[in-house]
Amino acid sequence: MALLIGDGLWSVVIFTAVFLLLVDLMYRRKFWTARYPPGPLPLPGLGNLLQVDFENMPYSLYKLQQRYGDVFSLQMAWKPVVVINGLKAVREVLVNCGEDTADRPPMPIFNHLGYGHKSKGVVFAPYGPEWREQRRFSVSTMRDFGLGKKSLEQWVTEEAGHLCDAFAKEAGHPFNPITLLNKGVCNVISSLIYAHRFEYEDPFLNMLLKTLHESFGEDSGFTAEVLNAVPVLLRIPGLPGKAFPKMTAFVNSLDKMLIDHKTSWDPAQPPRDLTDAFMAEMEKAKGNPESSFNDENLRMVVFDLFTAGMVTTSTTLYWALLLMILHPHVQSCVQKEIDEVIGQVRHPEMADQSRMPYTNAVIHEVQRFADIAPVNIPHMTSRDIEVQGFLIPKGTTLIPNLSSVLKDETVWEKPLQFHPEHFLDAQGRFVKHEAFMPFSAGRRACLGEPLARMELFLFFTCLLQRFSFSVPEGQPRPSDHGHLRIASYPKPL
Repeated sequence: MALLIGDGLWSVVIFTAVFLLLVDLMYRRKFWTARYPPGPLPLPGLGNLLQVDFENMPYSLYKLQQRYGDVFSLQMAWKPVVVINGLKAVREVLVNCGEDTADRPPMPIFNHLGYGHKSKGVVFAPYGPEWREQRRFSVSTMRDFGLGKKSLEQWVTEEAGHLCDAFAKEAGHPFNPITLLNKGVCNVISSLIYAHRFEYEDPFLNMLLKTLHESFGEDSGFTAEVLNAVPVLLRIPGLPGKAFPKMTAFVNSLDKMLIDHKTSWDPAQPPRDLTDAFMAEMEKAKGNPESSFNDENLRMVVFDLFTAGMVTTSTTLYWALLLMILHPHVQSCVQKEIDEVIGQVRHPEMADQSRMPYTNAVIHEVQRFADIAPVNIPHMTSRDIEVQGFLIPKGTTLIPNLSSVLKDETVWEKPLQFHPEHFLDAQGRFVKHEAFMPFSAGRRACLGEPLARMELFLFFTCLLQRFSFSVPEGQPRPSDHGHLRIASYPKPL
């Protein structure tokens, strides 16, 4: 009897293995063409999951680029992926083929958080009329909206003052600036979305930022990639909650803020913020089933803008302060320009930027060198496209490797060094290079780019106007090598 059961079990195992191999083979057949991009040999079922270092994606992709070229393929379980590297290929995909590469691949792990491929929003939503409507609304609101009687620049300027005051309270003692930077940038986003800023000691703010920080990496890395590639695993009871506990808690905190804010909305009053403006559009759209202005999309837009607008900007400022510590001559030159153009009496204004080419170049070089979002959010082809002579079929996931553009050895004079002169001509005038694309490019380029640029300039100049930054006495020189979580961070300092 035991022998029979054993034989039966082995038969099931062998049948299952053969079945999976056949499914794997049939699924890949449509991609096996002479013009499909080359790549490492995938393993049955797993593909190349074990051959990619998810803890250091930029370097892993760099090594593969050196072997297979600027356009190469990967297989993530049964999901076909093509990685795009270098300025020429990335522009060809995101700009020249922009209409055909603006879609997003399904990301089943986000369904657990309530914003999957079928949801809308502005970051992960599928490309189409509803996405375009939400993007237009978000862009125009961020551009034109004066929060109450204040312009967005006034909000940022005032918050920069609060941030500098918080730095001053450290009284010249060593401290890690990222906590205060996160609070300052969070308040700008909160002002935009909820017309509300937190005091830096507010318990809810501290809890929100702590939860966000602890969630970093939950939606990326090997585990998340496996769950996206084999979504049936998400049906295992209790697994999603164990895989994404902090992200769930963070989303719940944002939901609480949104619910509290909606109860105070008065449709008879002018909109106080983006949430009010969205709810006004919902009122107009009542009875129109084609409209994308609904409660689900409001939740998604708030989540997208809050997370995308906070992490990247505060991390860039963190890098900026580190690089000023490591390059005191650059710091001195920035402060000299601040003294000449702004002085020590008034606050910096965006109108000053055009008269401060060196400071502008330094901020751009911080973004290029820090390379905080080295691997762009995946795209997906909506029809067959041709890139660099390769044929990429419809439904293929695309990974634009922005790091390969910002560090392109054929474009930048010193790609691996911090060198503000990358953005200055021989006469010291600011020059922006086409290979500068930390905000991506094409139809999916970061919609918060104007706000981020405003924050970077006003926060950075305000801090350098009031303070000088240096290595604490007796401490070793910090490293300028980052480590990748949700973004590329400096090592703790």
